[in-house]
Amino acid sequence: MSATFLKTFYIFLLLSLLTPGINFTFNNSSQIGEPKCTETERKALLTFKQSLVDDFGMLSTWTNHLNNTDCCKWKRIQCNHQTGHVYLLDLHGNYPYTPYLRGWIPSTLGNLLKLRYLDLGENIIWGKIPIEIGNLKHLQYLDLGLFYLFGKIPSQIGSLKKLQHLSLGSNTRPYRWKKPHYISNSLSGAIPFRIGNLPLLHTLRLVGNFDVQAKDAKWMSTLHSLTILELSSLHSLKSSHQWLQTIGKIIPNLTELRLVDCNLLHSDIISLFHSHSSNNSTSLTILDLSSNMLSPSILQFLFNFSFHLQELYLSHNDITLSPSLCPSFPSLEVLDLSYNNLASSVFRANFNISSKLQELYLENCSLMDGNFLLSSTSTTNGLSSLIFLDLSNNLLKSSPMFYWLFNFTTNLHSIDVNGNLLEGPIPDEFGKAMNSLEYLSLYNNKLKGKIPSFFGRMCRLQILDLSNNKLNGEFPGFIQNSSWCSRHIFRELNLSYNQITDKIPKSIRLLSELEILSLQGNSLEGDVSESHLSNFSKLYYLDLSGNSLSLKFGFSWVPPFQLQFLLLASCKIGPSFPNWIQTQNSLIKLDISDNGLNDLVPAWFWNKLQTLYILNMAHNNLFGSIPDMQLKLPFRPSILLSSNKFEGKVPLFLLQASELLLFTNKFSDFSCGNLIDTNLATLDLSHNQIKGQLPDCWKSINRLLFLDLSSNELSGKLPISMGSLVNLEALVLTNNSLMGELPSSLKNCKNLIMLDVSENMLSGPIPSWVGESMQQLIILIMRGNNFSGKIPLHLCYLKRIQLLDLSKNKLSEEIPPCLNNFTAFSEKINNRVETESRVYWYNSTYYEIYNLFSYSYYEIHITWMWKGVERNFTHPELILLSIDLSCNNLIGEIPQEITYMLGLVSLNLSRNYLSGEIPSDIGNLSSLESLDLSRNKLYGRIPSSLSQMDFLQKLDLSHNSLSGRISLGRHMDTFDSSCFEGNIDLCGKQLNKSCARDQSLVKPKKVTGHGEYYVFYEAFYISMGIGFFAGFWGLLGPLLLWKPWRMTYMWFLNRLIDFLLVMVEVNLAKHQR
Repeated sequence: MSATFLKTFYIFLLLSLLTPGINFTFNNSSQIGEPKCTETERKALLTFKQSLVDDFGMLSTWTNHLNNTDCCKWKRIQCNHQTGHVYLLDLHGNYPYTPYLRGWIPSTLGNLLKLRYLDLGENIIWGKIPIEIGNLKHLQYLDLGLFYLFGKIPSQIGSLKKLQHLSLGSNTRPYRWKKPHYISNSLSGAIPFRIGNLPLLHTLRLVGNFDVQAKDAKWMSTLHSLTILELSSLHSLKSSHQWLQTIGKIIPNLTELRLVDCNLLHSDIISLFHSHSSNNSTSLTILDLSSNMLSPSILQFLFNFSFHLQELYLSHNDITLSPSLCPSFPSLEVLDLSYNNLASSVFRANFNISSKLQELYLENCSLMDGNFLLSSTSTTNGLSSLIFLDLSNNLLKSSPMFYWLFNFTTNLHSIDVNGNLLEGPIPDEFGKAMNSLEYLSLYNNKLKGKIPSFFGRMCRLQILDLSNNKLNGEFPGFIQNSSWCSRHIFRELNLSYNQITDKIPKSIRLLSELEILSLQGNSLEGDVSESHLSNFSKLYYLDLSGNSLSLKFGFSWVPPFQLQFLLLASCKIGPSFPNWIQTQNSLIKLDISDNGLNDLVPAWFWNKLQTLYILNMAHNNLFGSIPDMQLKLPFRPSILLSSNKFEGKVPLFLLQASELLLFTNKFSDFSCGNLIDTNLATLDLSHNQIKGQLPDCWKSINRLLFLDLSSNELSGKLPISMGSLVNLEALVLTNNSLMGELPSSLKNCKNLIMLDVSENMLSGPIPSWVGESMQQLIILIMRGNNFSGKIPLHLCYLKRIQLLDLSKNKLSEEIPPCLNNFTAFSEKINNRVETESRVYWYNSTYYEIYNLFSYSYYEIHITWMWKGVERNFTHPELILLSIDLSCNNLIGEIPQEITYMLGLVSLNLSRNYLSGEIPSDIGNLSSLESLDLSRNKLYGRIPSSLSQMDFLQKLDLSHNSLSGRISLGRHMDTFDSSCFEGNIDLCGKQLNKSCARDQSLVKPKKVTGHGEYYVFYEAFYISMGIGFFAGFWGLLGPLLLWKPWRMTYMWFLNRLIDFLLVMVEVNLAKHQR
C-alpha cells in the first residue's frame, strides 16, 4: 500500500515540477489552440500499440481515425501544452488483477524523444530492453518492472543523466505463484553503469543475476540522492565486500531496502548495519531480506533498527519463532515470515509482535494444530488491527482451527488457509463472527458436508474459494437468494473439484459483478442457457470443465461479457461449432476439448490464434483441412488439435506456435517451409497419414525440444538437416518405413533424452557416436530394424540410460561387459524428481520458448514388451528400468556385470545364441520383475539365488539346455511348466517330472547278504589290482634300476626325435618350392 502511495505521489510531484498548471488527467484534452502531437510520435505510439494486446481497453482511445489524430487526447498520455510533445506515458498495469497489457517493447518507443515519464510495470511484457531507450535523454522516470525481461541492460541507459527513478526486472512472477525461489534471473550480464552515470537517481531497482564487480560499487557510492534500493537475485552479492560495504554506508539515507535472493547470511546483515547502532540511525520503513539464509536471531537483531520500520519481509529463510525471539516492533504493519520453520507454541500465548500489525504472512511454515490453542470456548488476546492473515500450505488439520481464527481477531478482511489438511464441516460460529471478511480461501483442504448457508450473511464477501475439497450437495442456496446482501459486490466464486450435484440455478445471474466463475470437476448436470449468463457483463473467467453440462446458446447469441479464459472441456456443446465464440475478442485460453463437436472449423476462428496463448480442441470430431492463412501468432500459443479428423497439409502459420500437438488426425503432408526465427518447441504429428520422405527443412525450426513423427507412412533416409536440432530432447520416429543409416549429423543433438527409431528399416551398425555424443539419453529404442554388427562399447557411456531396447535386429558377437556403467540401473530407487526436472519444463528454463501461460503438454510415451505382453506406457522414464536385447544373433556368456544392476526391473535376452551358465549371482537383481532368457543355448543348473527375487513376476527360461532340479520355495513354485519347457534335462515339481537323484536322496538300508555276483566281482577287482602292479614294474622297474637299459632307452628316444625333425624340414622345403 505504501509503495503504491509513494508512486502516485511521485507522479504528481514530478508533473507539478515539470509542467506547472497543467490539467492532471489521463484523458488529457488539449485546449483550443494548443498544438497537436507530432506525426512521428503518433506513429511511434501506434506501433507500440501493435506490439501489445489490450484486453481491458487501456488503449481504446489510441486509434488512427481521421477525427482522432491528436495523440495528446489519448488515455494515459500527457503532452506539453506548448510544443505538443509527449512527455508522460503511464501504462502501468495491475497484474494479476485487471487491467494489464501483454506484449513486448518495440524499438520505435525511442522516437518519443521528449518523454520524461515511462511506466510499463505490472504488465505481461517480455523480451529484451531495446537500446533505443537510450534516445530518451529527458527521461526522469523509467519503470520496466517486468518478470519476463531477459538479456543485458543496455549501456545506453547510463547516459540518461536526468533519470531519477529506474526499475528493471521484477521479483513477482505472473499469477504470483507461491513457490520458493521463483525470483527472476532473466536479466543478466554486467551492470553497465559507470561513475557519473545517473547522478540524480533516488530510486534504483535491479532484479537479475548480474555480474557484480567492484567498479559497480564505486558507481553506486556516488548516488547521493538514493532513498530506495532493490537488488534482487544478485547471487554473487555476498562475495563482493565492496558492494556490501557500499550498501552499509548508504543505509542511513534509505527508506526502502530490498536484498532478495542474494544468498546472504546472518553475518552479512550484521556487517551491513554494523556502523548504525541506534534505532534512530536508520530511516528504513521497508526492509525485504526474503530468500536468503538468515538465522532465527535476525528478528532480535533487526529490532534494534525498528523504530520507523513498517514493512518487514523475511520469507524463505531459516527462521524459527519463539516467545523469547519475538520482540515487539513499534511501527510494524506488514510482516512476512512465509517459508520458514515456525513450528512453535508462540501462537498459544499472547502473540503481539506489533500493535499496529495489519498483514501477517505465515505460508508454508510447518504450522500444526499443536501450535495453536484450539477450542470452541478459548479466547486469545490477538491482534485487533490485523486485516490480512495467510496460513496457507501448512499442516493444520482440525476444524477447531476456525474457532482460533475468530477468537484471534474478528476484524479480518482476508483469510487464506488453502493447502492445509482441514477436515469436517465449517462451523456456523465462524460465519457469525467473521462479518468483515472480503476474501476467504479454503481451497485444497479436506472439508466435507454441504456448503454453509452463513456465507449469505457475510455482507462484505467478494471472493470465495472452496475448490479442491470434498463438499457435496446441491448448488449453494445462498447464491440463489435474491436478498443476499453481498451479491452486488461479489466478484469471484470457485467451487471446482468438489462433489456438487444437480443443476446450476438460473438465479446465479443475480451475481451481476461476477468476474470469475469456476465450477470445474463436479457432478453438475443439466442445461446452461443464455439466461444463466445474461447478467455477467464483467465476467472474464469461466470454467465449467469436467461436468455433464449441456451448453445451449443460440447461433446468433452475443454475450454481454468479454472472456479471457473459457474452459469447457467435457461439456456438451456440439455437434455444431459454437458461433458465439466469434464475439470473444480477448481470449487468452480456450479449451473446448471433448465437446462432441462434429463440424468444419469456420475460417474466422483461426484468426483468434493471434491473441491466444492456449487453444485446446482435442478429442472432438472436427474435420476438413485447415486453410493456409497469412497469420502472425506473436504470443507463441500452445495448440492442441489432437484426436480429430483434420486432413490435408499442415498449414505453415501453425508452426509459429510454441507447442503444436496434431497427433491422431488424417494429415497427409507436412513441411517446415522457410520460416525464420520460429519458437516451435514441441511438434507431435504422430498417428497421421504423412507419406514420403521427411522434409529437409529442420534448420528453420531449430528450437525444437520434442519432435514426434511416429506411426506415419514416412520413407527414405533421415535428412542431414535434422542434426541442426541441437536443442532437441526427444526424437520419436517409430513405426514408419525409414531406411538407410543414421546420419552422423545427429551427433550434434547432444541434449537428447529420448531417441526412438523403432519399427523401421534402418540398417548398418549402431553408430559409436550415439554413446559418445548423446550422454544425456534416458531412453534409447532401436527395436525392429536391420542394425547389424556388434553392440558398440561406446554405448556404455550412457550412464543415465534407463530404457535400452535393441531387440529384433541383426546384432551379433558378445554382450559388452561394461553395461554395469549404466549407473541408473545400479540404484534401487529411481530419482523421480531429478528425472522430471530433466525431461520436462518443471525446471522453469523454457519460459523463453513456451508462452507465459503455458507449459509443455507433450508426454513421453513408448511401446514396450513388458512381461511378455506389448504395452503402452506414458512417462516410462519415471517407472521403468529395463533392457531388451532379444531377437538378435548375440553369442557368448551372459556378463557377470549384469548382476550389479540392482535397480533393473526388466531384462530380456531371449532368442539369441547365448551360451554358458546363468550367472550364479543373478539373485542380486532384487528389483527385477521380468526375466526372459528363453530360446538360447544356456546350460547348467538354474541358480538357487533366483528364489531370492521377491518381485519376480515373469520368468521364462524355456528352450535352453538347462539341467538339474528346479528349486522350490518362495515364489519359484508359482511359475508353470511353460517357463521351463524345452530343457530336456530339467526336472522338478514345476514340470511334473521327478529327478533321477530322488532315489539316491533316500538313505539306503544296510545290506545283510552278498548277492549272487558277490564272489565274481571280488575276484575281478583282486586280479585287476595284481595285473596293474605286475605290468607297471615289469616295464619301468628295469629302466629305473638297471643303467644299461636306461641308456639304451634314452638313445632310442634321441634317434626318434632327430628323425622326426629331419622329416619336418624336408616337407617344408618341398612345400616352399
